[in-house]
Amino acid sequence: MKKVSIVILNWNGSSLMKRFLPSVVAHSPEEIAEIVVADNGSTDDSLAMLAKEFPGVRVIALKENYGFAEGYNRALAEITTPYTVLLNSDVEVTPHWLEAPLKALDTEQEIAAVQPKILAEKERDCFEYAGASGGFIDRYGYPFCRGRMFHVIEKDEGQYDTPCDILWGSGAALFIRTDVYRKEGGLDAGFFAHQEEIDLCWRLRTRGYRLVCLPDSVVYHVGGATLNQENPRKTFLNFRNNLLMLYKNLPEERLRATMRLRFWLDYLAALQFLLTGQFANVRAVYRARKAFRKLRTAYLPLRRENLQKATNPFPPEILSKSLLVTFYLKGKKRYGEIDFL
Repeated sequence: MKKVSIVILNWNGSSLMKRFLPSVVAHSPEEIAEIVVADNGSTDDSLAMLAKEFPGVRVIALKENYGFAEGYNRALAEITTPYTVLLNSDVEVTPHWLEAPLKALDTEQEIAAVQPKILAEKERDCFEYAGASGGFIDRYGYPFCRGRMFHVIEKDEGQYDTPCDILWGSGAALFIRTDVYRKEGGLDAGFFAHQEEIDLCWRLRTRGYRLVCLPDSVVYHVGGATLNQENPRKTFLNFRNNLLMLYKNLPEERLRATMRLRFWLDYLAALQFLLTGQFANVRAVYRARKAFRKLRTAYLPLRRENLQKATNPFPPEILSKSLLVTFYLKGKKRYGEIDFL
């Protein structure tokens, strides 16, 4: 029996797979790994291309575009290996990339998920925005990484090459125990895309699992291949989903004050969009907050479930300070300058 399934979610990404699948095939020994493409109802030539050029790749053909979250949920329902890698279609893997994560999962049962070091495919000496060398958030829900704070991305000079416990790993390349993924509810399908992996990882961490970054495993990620950084749809999903994530996971004693401040911070972000002429993004922030208010009641049962199952309600990997203050007022723009205490 194979040990790990490398599941690549695809939607109209034929050209990306032609470019990046060869590295996955070359560096994933077939005696331990199966490569799976879960196709989200593509309308390009993805399926025909896979059949012709990658006949050894298993295909799960979904009937429509379920988004990142539900697409993976449906794909992992058909996975039988102990471990799964969620891998973006625009990721280049490197020799021996499977070794350190699989060894950790084999030997340390409390570890539920592992992220490799993620570098930028175009600027290969720099970290990649989505994940870098392991993810964290501050008390108000703003994500950051070892190697990336807001828009500032560091060069990889070996400064984060030590293994590290993290709050979240990037969905661009995330090793996870298949049974834990299913047992703990998988990705939130209501998110559709963006920040659903942070929500899942936060949930796992509060339920007593460990998540780690192991930089001995290295991959290169293009990033932004599905939605441009300034796309209003991306702005909407990021703001709405971040609010839903906070609502689902914050302990009761922190929720009200956090949400009160986030109200003002979100509209401050909208003002910045307005002053820079990004009017569609202004509307996206407004629509995101309106959508959150509409969904909050429906998410109450999930919040109650999370609070009931939490054994570690505010993990130490959450910065107890404001990242905005740390970054903009104190001028600390590198992860190594942050004091978590």
